[in-house]
Amino acid sequence: MPIVPIEDVNDPRLVDYRNVPDPVLLRDRRVFVAEGRLVIRHLLESSRFKTQSVLVSTPALEGLGEALARHPALPVFVMPVERLSALVGFTMHRGCLAIGERPAPPTVGEWLTAVNGARLVVAVEGVANADNVGGIFRNTLAFGAGGVLLSPTSCDPLYRKATRVSVGATLRLPFTIAASWPGDLLALKRAGYHVLALTPADGARDIEDALAMQPPEAKLALLLGHEGTGLRDDTLLAADDCVRIAMAPGVDSLNVATAAGVALYACTRRRSSGRLSVW
Repeated sequence: MPIVPIEDVNDPRLVDYRNVPDPVLLRDRRVFVAEGRLVIRHLLESSRFKTQSVLVSTPALEGLGEALARHPALPVFVMPVERLSALVGFTMHRGCLAIGERPAPPTVGEWLTAVNGARLVVAVEGVANADNVGGIFRNTLAFGAGGVLLSPTSCDPLYRKATRVSVGATLRLPFTIAASWPGDLLALKRAGYHVLALTPADGARDIEDALAMQPPEAKLALLLGHEGTGLRDDTLLAADDCVRIAMAPGVDSLNVATAAGVALYACTRRRSSGRLSVW
């Protein structure tokens, strides 16, 4: 691998790293930023995303040495950590960044092919916070769901913070942005998914009761909504069932990433004939 020591923060080869805080500009250049050693390892291992370059401090270079060695043609820029922080505009505790190429988003049909008939998937409407999107992806991967479908109003899963909070799950799970929302939820139904809309509304059924009514072989799509306003009325109408998580009196809702984790766990531990069924 070509290791390139760099001292000047204005070096033109680092132009994408200088715009780390600007996700719009990164999208326009069709690239994204990965931060942290574990996330960068997932990027280097990815078959979907190509790595353009890596920018590291000397300690981070040593920590990533084995993973980088498997990519002999990949440019690796090395810079003192204090200059890294000046370059990217925030304190670089982790000492490593990478630029990945952003492919064209797959169609919903292509995404359904990629999830390969998974019995559990997640759909997300309007979740705007990068931490929440990252947490949802991390939970989705942890509980064995096959992929994530997002509305156009959701936070970009390849935004640096979302990818970091997901611990690289956004690089490992098939995802796409729906072109039509909530219309593309119909594609889930046509593919045999029973769409469960998660809502704290009093009229919703307890998720455990709703899951108990589904056969063990059922394919489920868990639908999550915006942090403040939840799911839109037309989205709720597009779902097959509205479900809620039982909570203590006086509590109106859970954080959406937390709710995703609880609901995903319930989906993966559905009771069937008195036995626990693990996906």
